[in-house]
Amino acid sequence: MDPEDATDAGGTPQATYDRIAAHFSKTREYAWPEVESFLDGRSATRALDVGCGNGRHTELLAARSASVVGVDLSRELLREATTRARERDFDAVADFVHGDAAALPIAGESIDLAVYVATLHHLSPRAARVRSLDELARVLEPGGTALVSVWSTAHDRFDRESGFDTTVDWTLPGGETVPRYYHIYSPSEFERDLDASDLEPIDVDVSSGNCYAVVTAPAP
Repeated sequence: MDPEDATDAGGTPQATYDRIAAHFSKTREYAWPEVESFLDGRSATRALDVGCGNGRHTELLAARSASVVGVDLSRELLREATTRARERDFDAVADFVHGDAAALPIAGESIDLAVYVATLHHLSPRAARVRSLDELARVLEPGGTALVSVWSTAHDRFDRESGFDTTVDWTLPGGETVPRYYHIYSPSEFERDLDASDLEPIDVDVSSGNCYAVVTAPAP
């Protein structure tokens, strides 16, 4: 499927996630173990959660940093994140900002710790995905560290070796389905996009069918 066809099938990413935000948030209560493992022992002055969704990983960052910014394209998910921060008492250190992962509304070299989880694969086309990785490199301080993850062909739900574009339906209560655009990465393709970006990979691995990369912004 052509990336543009896939995106059109699900509407714009913002409209898609605004539509499913409340139900989506209810199914995203807990942080990913891989994110918890990455953050274990790390701390920051200013942290960033790209594609923050309902703020479940922003909450982890808030416990490890003096301040944290969550960025998401969906205003409805940002409302969910704001509510979570208030209810769980991390709103004093967390700010939530509407923005595009390929054009982050964050000053350059201002972030020392970041997570960019389950969002890159929603961008289309490839140029936008690489540009978003460049944006992550731009906002990281030299030596700053981030975790990036994408869905992968290594997952047992996919029977392919090469990366491909598709839609994955989200089913709302009552049975309505909302298609969401995904680019499913092969592990080697993920490494190629990282290498094509301004980021410096430290470690790249596959866990639970997802590709993960610990990356840094190289010193100038």
